[in-house]
Amino acid sequence: MDKKTYFLVSAVIFGVFAVLHAARVFFGWDAEIGGFAVPVWGSWIVVAVGGFMAWHGWQYKG
Repeated sequence: MDKKTYFLVSAVIFGVFAVLHAARVFFGWDAEIGGFAVPVWGSWIVVAVGGFMAWHGWQYKG
């Protein structure tokens, strides 16, 4: 796999995570990991960081 494909696939994966966490925030879905309730602010962090990484992966020109 070349670099351009790698960055494109990474951008799609990070984008999907960001969109799913944004949906969790807007629809009020609950999330638990090992019985621990994940706070909503955690999803905001994933939206910001995942969106940033997806955007940078999409911008890669190789």
